Amino acid sequence: MSQENENNPRQSSAFWAKIRRYFIAGVLITAPISITLYLSFVIIKLIDRNVDKVLPARYNPETYLPFDIPGIGLVIVFLFLTMVGALTAGFVGRLWLRITESVLNKMPVVRSIYMALKQIFETVFSDSSRSFKDAVLVEYPRTGMWVIGFLTGRTKGEVQDKTKGNMVNVFIPTTPNPTSGFLVFVSEKEVIDLDMSVEEALKMIISAGIVTPEDAAQTKKVVSNPTADK
Repeated sequence: MSQENENNPRQSSAFWAKIRRYFIAGVLITAPISITLYLSFVIIKLIDRNVDKVLPARYNPETYLPFDIPGIGLVIVFLFLTMVGALTAGFVGRLWLRITESVLNKMPVVRSIYMALKQIFETVFSDSSRSFKDAVLVEYPRTGMWVIGFLTGRTKGEVQDKTKGNMVNVFIPTTPNPTSGFLVFVSEKEVIDLDMSVEEALKMIISAGIVTPEDAAQTKKVVSNPTADK
């Protein structure tokens, strides 16, 4: 009888431990998907509401349909931006762009904001740029402490002229919000290139090191020489 009493608590404990593992596994599977879908839905609805305010009713498909079309605003914005890009590529578009930039450059405060935003967007969307495509290691904020940063290009202008050696620009993001961070100028010799991708580095930063990517260099070595450890 005593043996059965001892086994029952153990079985009960094992049962609830298994239920707990299943519950956590369910959260880990459904939470990222649910949050992603929810944020996507919120963004689409936000764009739809703002587009509906400026789009004439006669051009809005929902005026003639008995139901709403989620994402119609996103489609309209996509078509509008594509059309602007196509028009700007022509002679008239380039002329209009030069005139607009000339006007903005004569406005003291607006000029600084416009030029900064233009450089950021051109850097991020440029295929030929290495910006935000390389994850690196740098010693920061002191010797012996290492952080993951993203190479944004070579240092130019006055900063390069007044420093020794070849300098590079490195953006060091904060954890767990990588949209903020610090810009540091580091000697090219003191930057260590990482084999992990930018996406893998961002996962590691956002998770505060909990999510660690596999060693890409070791993986390449094993793939290229599968009998190395035999």
